[in-house]
Amino acid sequence: MKNKFFATLLTATLVTSFALSGCQSNTATNLSTASQQESNTQTATSSKKRYYKRVSVHDPSIIKADGSYYIFGSHRAWAKSDDLISWENISTNINTEYKTMFTDLWENYCKTDSNPDIQGNMWAPDVIYNKDMKKYCMYMSINGDEWNSAIVLLTADKVTGPYTYVGPVVFSGFNTTTHPASYTDVYQVLGKNADLSRYQSTKDTKLNAIDPCVKYDENGDLWMAFGSWFGGIYMLKLDPKTGLRDYSVSYETKEDVSDAYYGYKIAGGHEVSGEGAYIIHTNGYYYLFLSYGGLTASGGYQMRVFRSKEITGPYVDQNGNSSIYTSSANNLFLKIGIRLMSSYSWSGSSEIRVAQGHNSAFVDEDGRIFLVYHTRFSNRGEEHQVRTQQLFVNEDGWLVSAPYEYAEESLSPSGYAKEEYVGDYEFITHLPTAYFQASGTGDVGIVKAITITLKEDGSITSEDDSISGTWTVKENTPNVSLSIDGTTYKGYFLKMPNESSQKEVMTFTALGDNMCIWGSKQ
Repeated sequence: MKNKFFATLLTATLVTSFALSGCQSNTATNLSTASQQESNTQTATSSKKRYYKRVSVHDPSIIKADGSYYIFGSHRAWAKSDDLISWENISTNINTEYKTMFTDLWENYCKTDSNPDIQGNMWAPDVIYNKDMKKYCMYMSINGDEWNSAIVLLTADKVTGPYTYVGPVVFSGFNTTTHPASYTDVYQVLGKNADLSRYQSTKDTKLNAIDPCVKYDENGDLWMAFGSWFGGIYMLKLDPKTGLRDYSVSYETKEDVSDAYYGYKIAGGHEVSGEGAYIIHTNGYYYLFLSYGGLTASGGYQMRVFRSKEITGPYVDQNGNSSIYTSSANNLFLKIGIRLMSSYSWSGSSEIRVAQGHNSAFVDEDGRIFLVYHTRFSNRGEEHQVRTQQLFVNEDGWLVSAPYEYAEESLSPSGYAKEEYVGDYEFITHLPTAYFQASGTGDVGIVKAITITLKEDGSITSEDDSISGTWTVKENTPNVSLSIDGTTYKGYFLKMPNESSQKEVMTFTALGDNMCIWGSKQ
């Protein structure tokens, strides 16, 4: 939750991963010794050597430009990769010029006595190439600790800058006293004598103007999703000629549907957790990613997914649950939204990832889909790093994730021989309501693998007799259907390197009843 309760903690924990003052380092500094060794380890599979070089970029948003991949994150941390495997930190002019760029906005709106320094308050930018402006447009949140924030626009001719500040796109935290709406565009949108009372209630429309995600829809219209806990996630139409708000479009104020200032409501609300909205379009659907929970290692941070035929919604999960909440709830303990991965442990990974979240995603030119997110670990405090995993669309049109970090794997178009499927697998069910919590008696909330067997006769058994079922593969495809204890899961078999040894193994990934499952052959 990036609001006044977590801003101080976020700044403190990120200091261990990269400098917050002046210019960012051009290397992934301050990682633990173990992580440094991991970064430089030479690994191989099928005679191909891979070098994983790590970076620490919180809230990574990805864009592909000039044949390379760039991620932009909070606190002026950016990185570049040519292969989604080896990353290096980069800098832009924003790293050194931010104080002068945002002086007016910071001094006259966002700054408070409790939060007097801008350097830890530039959050979660999203960069998109604007075809009308012929510019790279960066949308960034300038954050205040009383919800007095704004999402601003910067533009550049190259994705690496230099960036020029254009102006604010949307505000939050405004009122008639401490953060006067007269500084903002609120009266321009709502009228001179607008009633602002609903924007003061966290149970109504009070949100934080953070986490922009800017996308073109299939009609070529430009939209920005944004927002956070409390009031929810909203979406505004932008003017593609300016990159700013399209003031010619008006919205109706209707509870849990839309708001005259913030636009269409697409998720959250009524004080439930949720931030980091990100949208991709593929397979005829818009897929909405959200991060639930608090961003710390034991805060329950996690990614959940919904989809819609329209970019403005309605977004629903596999079971038809809406992404919009109409009453208060602790949604960490609800089975609403597809949780892509839990805090989990198995032998194929040498690390236990926890609090994975604030992801971006993109569809490459060849149709491959990639998930990019930051993760913390069960035994490394608040240290965080970026990870990338491939996503696939199953037969029912839902996203499932490859079980291991991206290693140039691909689905076999014709599947595999049956004997390659048969055998013992480490098996994980990504429980939607379990999350890592460090405790004096040991870590809790980590899903641990059990052993199951896919038998030649199509049956499934487990070592402890806890599950049973059947499995089938569609002929001449890698498409698998697993029926386990009455639930049908659909997904794929996939050969790929595991993470602990880089040995190529058979895996599967599938989804059923809003729950993702993974298998890795022993």
